[in-house]
Amino acid sequence: MSQSMTRFMSKNGLILATFAIISTAVVAITSTLTKPIIDKQIEAQLIANISELIPADQYNNDLFASCFYSQSANLLGTTEPVQTWLALQDEQPVGLAIEAVAPNGYNGNIRLLIGIWYDGSVAGVRVLEHKETPGLGDKIELTKSDWITKFNGLLVESEDDPRWAVKKDGGQFDAFTGATITPRAIVGAVKNALIFYQQNHDNLYQQAGNCGAKS
Repeated sequence: MSQSMTRFMSKNGLILATFAIISTAVVAITSTLTKPIIDKQIEAQLIANISELIPADQYNNDLFASCFYSQSANLLGTTEPVQTWLALQDEQPVGLAIEAVAPNGYNGNIRLLIGIWYDGSVAGVRVLEHKETPGLGDKIELTKSDWITKFNGLLVESEDDPRWAVKKDGGQFDAFTGATITPRAIVGAVKNALIFYQQNHDNLYQQAGNCGAKS
């Protein structure tokens, strides 16, 4: 190989290496600059979701400063820690919002956000993520039907409270025509989250915010 060819290849290699370094630096800088914006958007969406369940005029604390992780594979539907946000008014507990999973949906996990008033009654429920069948199971979305609002104000009286089931199973909740599995899964998940709340009521309101330090 001639010296000119060697110099040419070395020069091109240097140019490519320089381009790769610059490209990596640009990506890193862009990521660094946009991350706070993305985090703010996520935070704003979560606050909007929580405020649909616990109205913003009911609390005056920083929800994200109060965020901590809860964990119960049996009652919260996942082995992973889930985020929990305390709502306080002048440092007095109003309620909380907690994530939970209905692991037995027709097409897999259904992620939920459940608002619970201090007395243990349901402030509201929203579906955060699901893969249920369009036109059938997706009626759990508020944009498709008001079914998810039927939990508002309800309490669980005991672990075997017979009301907490779909009507086909002897309970009080309507199922969807052709799609009983989906509402059955959500009814069970909400009931379990309320039981978790009852069992851990005092401890929950003593937790310090630690959502930046997930173990």
